[in-house]
Formats: sequence, C-alpha cells, structure tokens
Amino acid sequence: MLRTKTCGELRASDNGQTVTVCGWVDKYRDHAGIVFIDLRDRYGKLQIKFDLAENSEIQQLARSLRYEDVIQVTGMVEPRPAGLENPKLATGAIEVLAQDMTLLNKCKTPPFEIDSSNLANEELRLKYRFLDLRRPELQELMILRHKLCKSTRDYFDELGFLEIETPIMGRSTPEGARDYLVPSRVHAGMFYALPQSPQLYKQILMVAGYDRYFQIARCFRDEDLRADRQPEFTQIDVEMAFVQREDILQTIDGLIRRMVKDLRGEELGEIVRLTHAEVMERFGSDKPDLRFGMELHDLGDIATACGFSVFNSTIQNGGRVRGLKADGAAEKYSRKNIDELTEFVKNYGAKGLAFFRVKSATELDSPIAKFFSAEDQAKIIARFDAKQGDLLFCVADTNKVSSAALGALRNRLAKELNLYDPKTMKVAWVLDFPMYAWNEEENRWEAEHHPFCQPVDEDIPLFETDPGKIRAQSYDLVCNGYEAASGSVRIHDPAVQQKVFNFIGITPDEAESRFGFLLDALRYGAPPHAGIALGLDRWVMMFGGSDNIRDVIAFPKTQKAADMMTGAPSDVDARQLRDLHIKIDAPAT
Repeated sequence: MLRTKTCGELRASDNGQTVTVCGWVDKYRDHAGIVFIDLRDRYGKLQIKFDLAENSEIQQLARSLRYEDVIQVTGMVEPRPAGLENPKLATGAIEVLAQDMTLLNKCKTPPFEIDSSNLANEELRLKYRFLDLRRPELQELMILRHKLCKSTRDYFDELGFLEIETPIMGRSTPEGARDYLVPSRVHAGMFYALPQSPQLYKQILMVAGYDRYFQIARCFRDEDLRADRQPEFTQIDVEMAFVQREDILQTIDGLIRRMVKDLRGEELGEIVRLTHAEVMERFGSDKPDLRFGMELHDLGDIATACGFSVFNSTIQNGGRVRGLKADGAAEKYSRKNIDELTEFVKNYGAKGLAFFRVKSATELDSPIAKFFSAEDQAKIIARFDAKQGDLLFCVADTNKVSSAALGALRNRLAKELNLYDPKTMKVAWVLDFPMYAWNEEENRWEAEHHPFCQPVDEDIPLFETDPGKIRAQSYDLVCNGYEAASGSVRIHDPAVQQKVFNFIGITPDEAESRFGFLLDALRYGAPPHAGIALGLDRWVMMFGGSDNIRDVIAFPKTQKAADMMTGAPSDVDARQLRDLHIKIDAPAT
C-alpha cells in the first residue's frame, strides 16, 4: 500500500506516530518558511506542515504544489499549537510534520473550484464529472447510497429473501414509457428492449417457486426528464408469493424503518394509510407532501349561489370550485406575486386563479369580493377556518384540473413560506388507486399502473357497467411529495388477465404474441403474489436532502439524456451499422 493511514482517521491519540498518507491538495498556505497543505481524500482532510527550516530538501517541491495535485507524504503526527486547533475537522487537533514527500501526479488548472460554495454551472460540472465527484458533498451522497443499499440487502437477507438478477436485454412490451431498443446482430431486423422494470421476470420467479425475491435493479425508460427523473435509474425490486396486500405493506414498513434507523439513527414516526380518493380530495395529488397542512376545501355550495359567473358556470357545467389557505400570507404576496402564481397554475390547465385576502372574521378583500354577499364571505372564511391576515386561493375548473393546479400551488406556497423542515421525512401509503384512466387522445381506457394489477374482487362486475370505478389492488408509498414506491397485488389467474387485456384493447392473439411467456407461466400453477418497487435514487435524494436526482447518481445524464463527460449518445461507424443491418434516416439538423 502507498499509505498507512487515510486523511480522515488520525486523532490526538496518534501523536508521535510516523505515518504515510496520500491524497489531493485541497488548500495551500505559505507562511514565511512554513508551508501548510490541507490534504484530502474521501475519508476527510488532514493538515500537513512543511517546516522548510528543518527539511530544506523538500522546500522546492512543497512550494511547487497547487490545488488538486496528488501527493504522498510521510511524517510524524504531532499536536497543533494551543489555540490553533480546528474544531470543524475531525483531525483538527493534530497535524503531520512532513519528513518526505512524493508528487504522484500534477493536476492541470481545474475548470472550476472543487471545494467551493459557488458551484459552477451543472453542464460544466457534468462534463468534468471526475472532478465534480471529488466534492465532499457528492462523496457523502455516494457513501449514503452505499449504506442504503447495504441496509436494504441486510434487511431482506434477514427475512429470507433471495437477490436474483433478471435480464437486461429482453422483449419489448407496452409498459407505459417508450423502450430503449438494442438491435440484434444475429437476428437481423430484430430488437431487444432494455427493461423498464423487471415486472414480468419477477412474476415468473414467483411461478418458479422463489417466493421471496428482491433485486437492486437497473431500469431504463425513454421519457421526458426532470429534476427527479433519469433515463436509467435504480429500483429496489421486491416480489412475494402466497401473500396479500397487507403482507407487502408491513414488509416495506419494516424496510423504511430500518433505513431511517441505519442512516439517521432515528425512529420513524407513524406511516399513515390513505386512499387515493382521499388524498386527491384533501391535497390534489396522489403523492402528497404531509410535512405541512394547507388542505384543499370545496366551495361548490357557496359557488352555486354566489354572484360570480365564473364560479356559477363552472358548477353548472359539472366542474368544481376548490381552494386552499396560506396562513398569514396576505401581506407577503403582492398583486404582482399573485399574477405570477396565476401563470403558474395555468401550466396545470387552470384558466385562472381567484384570491381573497382575509380582512376580518367576516370580510374578504379581493377584486371579485363584490360578487359575494356578506353572508357568503363569512361562509368562505368559516369553510377555510381562516383568520385576519390569511390569503385564500381558489380554482374553478374540472375536478382533474382543479386537483392538479391546487396540488402544485400547495407545494410551491409551502416551499416559499418555509412551512416544513427539509430534514423531516413524512411517509404514507396511498391505497385503492383507480384500475383504469381514460386516455382522451386515444379515446380509450388504459391501465393506471400496468395491466398486471389485480382488481379489487368486489369491483370485477364493474367491467361491464362502470369501469371508471374499478379499484386496483395497487399501492404507492409517498414521502415528502415524491412517489417513493409503487406496487400491486398481481393477477395470477390467466382468465382474469385476459379479461383485463381485452378491456384495454389487447386481443387474445396479441396477448399471446406479446405476453405468451407470462400467460403460459400463469397456466402452470401460478401462486397468488404481489410486489413493489422502490425508487432507490429518490430515497438517496430524500435522505441526502437534495432536490436533484443527478446529485445522487455517480454518472447521470442531463435533461436531454446526454452524458456530457463521455459524449454519449454518439455516432457509430458504418461497419457497426452494416453488422446490425441498420440504415440511418435521421432528420436534417
């Protein structure tokens, strides 16, 4: 080994020892004959002292060092002078008096400062990701990710689960997002698909008798990106046989509590259970952030009788008038601010945003207040349990639009008003999702989650009468406004599976062509089974206090799915295309 100690492990108890350490030059200070270097590795920082009067042989070399040079130092551990200790460093009580030094590698001038509070723009940092990853903040996130994976593996191993890998190259199946396709050289004109999830394979493992499976699985989806989404991501994939929904919920409750204990040393509070219908009504979102209140309220009865035509006509056309209250925010939001919020909710389909400032227990102030009688104003204030100084926002639109707009507004206001502690984690189950969602563009029903969810048994007759009311035995785990896990009880009866396929327009012949291997498996003694997948990247992001998923992935893609460091995606040479029987017909740029 080139080192006997790491930069973060030396303490006052090591005084007098001769050690060899290696790392990167983090800071450099020259004080008239004495050079101080802060040496950094992933374990911490250590002050190296070069007393040039005592050792002139390394004087020239020490003074030639610059940031990010890689060096090896041998020296003696000694206490820092009284009053010069650094309590911010774990090694702050000592320093190493250098006796010998080797320059292992010289660093070019970096395009940005590694250890700086003023971060360079993200594209530059992603281009030089090998430098960006030296930042202590990112190293802590990578260590956190490792610990979360270890905690997960230990937990499932103790419960008798087997970690089984499933294929990366499989068959293309319609699971929602677009597949990433891999052309086959051997089978001309044919393609593999990278897995959007191991869904079908893990169900087949249940049929094969592996009743407790998990995998930290790589998944791929060719979809539009955002701050909490990547084209390639990692999920904690779980499947269990001979179980019901409750077994999955309790197993994952235990996993989350274990992760919180292992990573934070804390006991997690109650994991509440809410229905999909309840969260949509109360929060306008199927992934509500429960770290704060600000619940939605319905004003339909008041809107029907008031003098404001926008509210009246919305109710008459089958829509809804709903709103939320921002406590004490009446003076914090100017009309300009409210105009900005109005444009914000329009992104979610809303046509506008009504607002009221609460002047007293019975009086509202608003450009539209004149359309509401004193009695109606008092009713609105009572409905929101509002007080003087509060600010009320209302959206009049369809149920879907009012939920989406107010749910997004709720999250934005909470962030702007600092209504929650970002370090707090509030976890909840959302149960009884709709089995189907109506696709207006294609004028048909489609699976809300995926077509392998078991419908609630008593809802099966609704296939013929009211499919919009069919509930799936599906469940999401939400945390701090993120969908942190999603799963369902699976269909294990091939007749029920074909009934579901028929309903969403997959004929028996098409089902056999695309899912024949799964249907075959279900015909050969499939046990009742259920499963779930947790977004590992999102959990690391939440534990690490980040709001950008790229921070917790060592080599992420940009929002345009590009790898700035390697230049992927890239052209390939003509020979490779010939081998794959592919001809490029790309649009002109």
